[in-house]
Amino acid sequence: MPKFAANLTMLFSELPFLDRFAAAKASGFAGVEYLFPYEFEKAELREQLQRHGLTQVLHNLPAGNWAAGERGIAIMPDRVEEFRDGVARAIDYARALECRQLNCLVGIAPDDCDVFELNEVLVGNLRFAADALARERIRLLIEPINTIDIPGFFLSRTEQAAQIIGEVRSSNLFIQYDIYHMQVMEGDIARSLNRHLARIAHVQLADNPGRNEPGTGEINYPFLFRHLDSLGYGGWVGCEYKPRTTTVDGLGWYAALTRDT
Repeated sequence: MPKFAANLTMLFSELPFLDRFAAAKASGFAGVEYLFPYEFEKAELREQLQRHGLTQVLHNLPAGNWAAGERGIAIMPDRVEEFRDGVARAIDYARALECRQLNCLVGIAPDDCDVFELNEVLVGNLRFAADALARERIRLLIEPINTIDIPGFFLSRTEQAAQIIGEVRSSNLFIQYDIYHMQVMEGDIARSLNRHLARIAHVQLADNPGRNEPGTGEINYPFLFRHLDSLGYGGWVGCEYKPRTTTVDGLGWYAALTRDT
């Protein structure tokens, strides 16, 4: 059975953020992830992890002005310095939290942009970040995201991510494979996992449609969990979904899975 991490940005949202660590542990999770740690002191977060015996599995690089709708700046030609400053800040947090993976949200392409220029900027930024993280023994990830939920997101397919990794030419750049996003964009999840497994360092889940918990939509998660096991996937699976009601009430899928193994 895969190792599951609770995404504290989306799960247990009925609680204050720092109380979600205890709730995740009480629900049987050994790891946690969330979008961003930066509004909290490093010591506060580290204390929660240590108190509850949790692994910090993942967080994102700074992604611009999130409240204003930005979803990453790695493709922006006029914000390279800001991106590099964000890499340093992310490393600082990752060190304190003993987090071994950082995800880069690449951003939404501006209207009337030069796609080739954006790609060139992205490749340069990823090469810089991958090298900086490698010195800290932290893996850099990039995540394809569906363009229904985030119109214009620059990186939206698995093959595109693999191509970018080839252009960056770093052994420290990997794919964060979100099953929900890729079900929306391309389907054929099992074969895609098989084809790209060597470069997939982290998996996330939600069902489709609705982005709710497994068992509420069209994705056959029991099959996919067995498939990940059969492939020998040893990484974490982040539970990045929106509970239909409360988080605890929606964890029946997880209880059934752990009971049956």
